[in-house]
Amino acid sequence: MKWGIDLGGTKIEGVILDEEGKVVDRRRIATEREGGYAHIVSRIALLVEQMREATGLNPAHLGIGTPGAIDPPTGLLKNSNTVVLNGHPLDKDLERAIGVPVTLANDANCFAVAETLLGCVPKEAPDAKVVFGVILGTGTGGGIVVDGKILGGGQGIGGEWGHMFLDNSAGYCYCGRVGCVEQILAGPAQERYYANLSGTARTMKDIVPRYRAGNDPAATATLDRFFHFFAKGIANVINVLDPDVVVLGGGLGNIDELYTQAVPRVVDHLFNPRLDTRFLRPSLGDSAGVFGAALL
Repeated sequence: MKWGIDLGGTKIEGVILDEEGKVVDRRRIATEREGGYAHIVSRIALLVEQMREATGLNPAHLGIGTPGAIDPPTGLLKNSNTVVLNGHPLDKDLERAIGVPVTLANDANCFAVAETLLGCVPKEAPDAKVVFGVILGTGTGGGIVVDGKILGGGQGIGGEWGHMFLDNSAGYCYCGRVGCVEQILAGPAQERYYANLSGTARTMKDIVPRYRAGNDPAATATLDRFFHFFAKGIANVINVLDPDVVVLGGGLGNIDELYTQAVPRVVDHLFNPRLDTRFLRPSLGDSAGVFGAALL
């Protein structure tokens, strides 16, 4: 049995998978992050105990997916948007609280490995060796999988394309630097750009239909800019990593025009005369994060 926990800002999800990857048990509880770091650790331990009681099973190992990553030199969590987790040895504290070994990985890495081993990749590109999993939503993240294994990197920041330099037009990122991919491609960035052009606040759920209708110049400009910079940003990743497959996840990854309008522009920025990289839609939905945690 494979046990996984997906730690989110508002909910904690747990799953137990059998040898074939089928769900034995799956449940969620609230994170209650306002209670602080120790409370979140206790909530994860509570969820594991609930799963134990429901199934009569005990984990030999536990995979944890979380925003942020363990910093290899210090052993402390960093870069989490649940900021109370930063600066703590989350994996070690969970091992003490639960009583089993823990492997922790960034949630984008969990998404990438789940789609590589259980999701769209084995179905549509079974010979792929290198996969780059993209999260395009309220943030912009990524995960690298090589031969079925996560490439976390020596500093624990492998795949973090959201903080590559892309363009300085969007101002400062929360990380303190100017020009980050996330400041330009994430959902809130699109909404800010639209509001600045139109003087009206709208969500991406409203902006995309207006783009398709063709009667809102601000929506047209917002999505055209999004597609232009997506092509530039992902081309930088492909020029360095040269993955066989890119999987586009997150809420913005569901925009059909990302495939029809943005992907064809990638070749304009490649050190190659054609684009051979395959862009795939994820197939696991919101299961990807917790399934990937179990696969750790």
